[in-house]
Amino acid sequence: MASGPAMTMMRRRAALRWLACAGAAAASPAWALRQGEEATTRLSQAQSRAFQAWMLRIVTAQIERGPSPRWTHRDCAGLVRFAVNEALAVHDARWLRANGIASDRRLPPELELDASQAALRNRWVQTGGTVGHFVTALALVQHNSRFVAREISQALPGDLLFFDQGDEQHLMVWMGARIAYHTGTVTPDDNGLRTVDIKQLTTWKDTRWQPASNNPNFAGVFRLSFLS
Repeated sequence: MASGPAMTMMRRRAALRWLACAGAAAASPAWALRQGEEATTRLSQAQSRAFQAWMLRIVTAQIERGPSPRWTHRDCAGLVRFAVNEALAVHDARWLRANGIASDRRLPPELELDASQAALRNRWVQTGGTVGHFVTALALVQHNSRFVAREISQALPGDLLFFDQGDEQHLMVWMGARIAYHTGTVTPDDNGLRTVDIKQLTTWKDTRWQPASNNPNFAGVFRLSFLS
């Protein structure tokens, strides 16, 4: 019988598989309630498309210019939290200056959020059901996202690729043509940000990082639950 870290990994993967099957299976009352709570506040389709565009613009800015000083938690989940929270902000001239984004470049449309939608900012459901400003990579997909597929062809810009490597979990952001992720730094000047195209990732020498349905370390594509 498996024990210790192996048992933890088995339970985590079982939970993720259950999450993936939840849409097709009859939901238990507890799951139905949680689904109802998550679906209470959503962005419209137009707002969702604008949000995705801003999220990608923000991630791109971190790659092009280096991480913003306002991005304080420098890891994969921290990149997602930062990009999501800033995509939900009001992108006025002050915000553009603070984030080093030129106002003369073509920018996505503003989201025009109502009060309940604006309250999604910095609001993450954590393991155990509490809500706060911080969330781990695992809780981000388990409690704040919905499963899309294990086929990368189903991903939309801004979707998350989730990898479970046992002792640690990792998120990547699907950018459309490329995938962005944060990894450990190699040199003092290395900000830890990387992008690869889909061909590079699907043929990665370390097969644990290939986003393929036959890779047991790839849990699949996840989409933020407040998006339509």
